[in-house]
Amino acid sequence: MVRLLWLALLLAVPAGLAPAHGQAATAAQQAEAARFIETLANDAFAVLRDRSISRDEGKARFRTMLRENFAIEQTGMRVIRKHRAGLTPEQLAAYRAALPDYIVNTYADRLYDFGQSRLTVVRQVPRGTRGDVDVYARVTDPGGGRPFETIWATSKASGRWLVTNLTVNGVNIALTQEADFDAYIQRNGFDALVDFMRKPK
Repeated sequence: MVRLLWLALLLAVPAGLAPAHGQAATAAQQAEAARFIETLANDAFAVLRDRSISRDEGKARFRTMLRENFAIEQTGMRVIRKHRAGLTPEQLAAYRAALPDYIVNTYADRLYDFGQSRLTVVRQVPRGTRGDVDVYARVTDPGGGRPFETIWATSKASGRWLVTNLTVNGVNIALTQEADFDAYIQRNGFDALVDFMRKPK
């Protein structure tokens, strides 16, 4: 059964997402990316900690955050790159239609149980020559759970930052999800993957 790992999202982005600046991110851009991740995490965890709203309402708010701040379309295309050449336009359209809800619902389910966590940015470093930034952050649980390290890959597209990949304790989510999807397609076919993604979570 294919499942996205915690936090999506998610996943290496095609080169076309970020503008071709031809230079590494400046110190100011790196700081901006770090603030983006810190704000996103704080806002998300605040929703998940808010017990004055129902679980469904909390998830709905979190879904909105994911849609607005993660590169969902680029993510989806990245994880099926090995199979894209053999897909019909109809198959690709069906996959694109199923992708946003699948990612958002899966992530919302996984993240809801981490409502007490705290994220602290450790450092930020430029990645490549398109202005992209990797933000290193530590996630801690005030209840005594073991902290874990994360790397948030970010890119600025159309004037706003987006999360394009996530590494958790050394596990690259993009590569892991690509391998999971590839294995499912190999066993069951692409249409079966889309059907699975459409099922309510």
